[in-house]
Amino acid sequence: MPQPDFILAESKIAIIGLGLMGGSLALGLRGKCATIYGIDPHLPTLELALSQHIVDFADSDPAKLLPEVDLVILSAPVPVILTLLEQLPALTPNPCIVMDLGSAKHLIVEAMSKLPERFDPIGGHPICGKEKLSLANAERTLYYAAPFLLTPLERTTPRALSAANQIIEALGAKGKTLDAVEHDRILASTSHLPFLISSALALTTSEDVTPFVGPGFKSTSRLAGTSSSMMLGVLRSNRENVLNALHGMQSQLAEIEAVLSAEDFATLETLLNDAQTKYQSFTGN
Repeated sequence: MPQPDFILAESKIAIIGLGLMGGSLALGLRGKCATIYGIDPHLPTLELALSQHIVDFADSDPAKLLPEVDLVILSAPVPVILTLLEQLPALTPNPCIVMDLGSAKHLIVEAMSKLPERFDPIGGHPICGKEKLSLANAERTLYYAAPFLLTPLERTTPRALSAANQIIEALGAKGKTLDAVEHDRILASTSHLPFLISSALALTTSEDVTPFVGPGFKSTSRLAGTSSSMMLGVLRSNRENVLNALHGMQSQLAEIEAVLSAEDFATLETLLNDAQTKYQSFTGN
C-alpha cells in the first residue's frame, strides 16, 4: 500500500544531534510540525533544549523516541552519521523517512542505500553555519536564504523528496538537487579547502602579531575556529577531492610566489585582477 503524502504540519520529527545545525533546525521548524523530538548524548544540551522549548521531548537514547516519528534527521559529524545509519534498523522497527545534514555525501548515501526497505532515505546538506557549534549558538534564522543541497538515492521516493522540500521551504532556504559524487567534488573547493586554508593561515602566523590582528585576518582565518571533531571526519571521507583542491591551491600559490620573486609585477597585477573578477562572479559583489 502506498504511503500517504507527507504533510509537514502533521509530522513528528526527530533530530539526532542538537548542536548548532540541529538546534537551529529545531528552532526553524518550531510551530511548523506536530512534534519535535531532540536526541543528543550530552545531558546539559538536552536540558537546555527542553528549558528553552527548542524541542517538545528529549532523550539521550534514540530507541526511546524514534518509534514515534515520521522523519528522523541526522545532524552530527560525518563519522557519527555513518554509525547511526548502521544502528538505525535496531533503533526503530517502524518505517520512516531518514535525512541527514552531513557535509560530505558519498559515503553517507552509500550507507543509506543499505538500510532496510522500511526506511526512505535522502541526503541533505545545508550550506550555512558558524565556527561555534553548540546549541547555545543556535539561531532560528540560520538556514534562511542559504542553499540547501539534496542528494537523493535511486530508492528515494517522491514522499521523502517532498518532505525534504517542505522542510527547506519552512526554513526559508533554497533547495537544489545534486548527485552525491558531484556534491563532494564541489564542496571540497567551496567548503573543505577554505577550512584548511584558514587553518594554515592560523598555524603560520606568529603569536606576537596578536595586537595587530584586524578584520581582514579575522575573516580569512575564521574557519580555523571550527572544531576539529567536526571537520576531521569530513576531510577523511572526502580525502581525494580535498587533496585535488589542495594541489590546485598549491599550484596557484607557487605561480604567485614565482612572479613576486621575479619582480614581475605586471603579471602579478593580472593575476590579482583575475582573482578579483572571479571573486565578484562568485559572490555577486
